[in-house]
Amino acid sequence: METETYKQTTELSSYIGKILRDNFGKGPESVHVSLGKTFIIFYIRNFLSPTEKVLMNQKQDESVQQTRDLVMQTLIPEIKAYIKIVTGMEIREFYYDWGLHNKSAMFTGICNDLSGIDVPIKEEFTGKTELITEIINLSSESEKKPEEIYACQLNHRNVLVIRNGILVRIEKQLIRQGMREQLRLAKRTLEKGLLHNNNHFEAILNTKVIDIFVDWDFDLDKSVIVLVTNPTK
Repeated sequence: METETYKQTTELSSYIGKILRDNFGKGPESVHVSLGKTFIIFYIRNFLSPTEKVLMNQKQDESVQQTRDLVMQTLIPEIKAYIKIVTGMEIREFYYDWGLHNKSAMFTGICNDLSGIDVPIKEEFTGKTELITEIINLSSESEKKPEEIYACQLNHRNVLVIRNGILVRIEKQLIRQGMREQLRLAKRTLEKGLLHNNNHFEAILNTKVIDIFVDWDFDLDKSVIVLVTNPTK
């Protein structure tokens, strides 16, 4: 199984690197793929084109995000189809986020139970209870307490947190009025600020946290948070 999983992750890593290079003009330095049960996480490093770097230097981070978001809408169906070809996973939810200042990115796919893969995950891990409490507190500060929350550790590198029922009424109204992208940009700024400024995660998980990502599915009123930890610890 390990050999088969290694082949799958290597093939997917190569594919994501190529599709990003073809569509953004510059590919990432590395793409690390993690598989487990019904989840797949791509952690992308050193991904920033020369044009984007110029925009970032001019404080045009939002322009970079908007352009990338537009491109991703065309790439997501293709990425989901390729994941199915390689792993058999029928991805029904796809999330992504950009760590522009770290030149990093995250893609996360969630499939249904029937097309999940036989790779174990840890649903009990060091600091899980405290982590969930911390995420609930941060959620309450930025929007509201989640109606449901789930956390697991795919491997020594990735901790995944899923929140259900987090949108407040004003956000739902903005979505109905067609302001999804504006809401996404605003929530990225607010929530990622809270997540990145939190100094408890490393103590809770007993390891160094090198990246944090967050994204939402507004139709499902759902969100994923991915904490990338130091793989050497």
